[in-house]
Amino acid sequence: MTPQPGAAGLRTTVDEDTGVAVLTLDRPERHNAIDLETAAALTTAWRQFRFDDTVRAVVVTGAGEKAFCTGIDRTAEVPQPTSPYTIDDPLLAIGPKANDLWKPVIAAVNGMACGGAFYLVGEAEFVVADEHATFFDPHTTYGMVSAYESIHMAQRMPFGEVARMALMGTAERISARRAYETGLVSELTAPGGALTAAVRAAAIIASYPTEAVQGTVRALWSAKEAARAQALAHAPHLIALGNLPPDRQADLFTTRRTGGFRTR
Repeated sequence: MTPQPGAAGLRTTVDEDTGVAVLTLDRPERHNAIDLETAAALTTAWRQFRFDDTVRAVVVTGAGEKAFCTGIDRTAEVPQPTSPYTIDDPLLAIGPKANDLWKPVIAAVNGMACGGAFYLVGEAEFVVADEHATFFDPHTTYGMVSAYESIHMAQRMPFGEVARMALMGTAERISARRAYETGLVSELTAPGGALTAAVRAAAIIASYPTEAVQGTVRALWSAKEAARAQALAHAPHLIALGNLPPDRQADLFTTRRTGGFRTR
């Protein structure tokens, strides 16, 4: 694969022979949490892929073994408007569908995938995961509404599973095996094998006529687009009304870090 120039926090490679691009969140020291620069780089990458005919399928993954992505970096400063009818969310445009990209995307999940990671997982066509991968949503534990995350996952998992994950917060993590059983994950691999398996699947898809592939992706998303769009329209209001003030969130992050969790 040929490395492409990119911003800090995101590494892009393209295999021109197979037509597969790999986007790697490259902040392993921060569990691949997304800062503002990485968020902007993701948006730019997806939009560039729209015009790059050498790229016919994409795999998105995270560097290192500990995490695929842990959502927004808590050190990022995101000023918010005072209106309860709007929020500024830097993760809204980090996914392919948010950028009108209809080339197939596969998520290769290694380690933790939590919170804002679901903006990416939720806009992939399917997910391949290492056996040691885990999924959880910490929002409610820290006084935040799980809105966009829950909406994305409600398109991928049974309602009760999404509700339990969102409401149990940091007390539980869903194992890769359980995620496979509930349909979130389509293939389990041995540790370290998710990226290889995802690239293999992407290469097969990329070998097919691109018009038919992209048309199929668009048709699949059309099947659930109305309900998804309506739900997402409610998200900013629910967050604005339900989130604790930032100082109270910060206090919870400090006082609740010592708690354990169970994996199911």
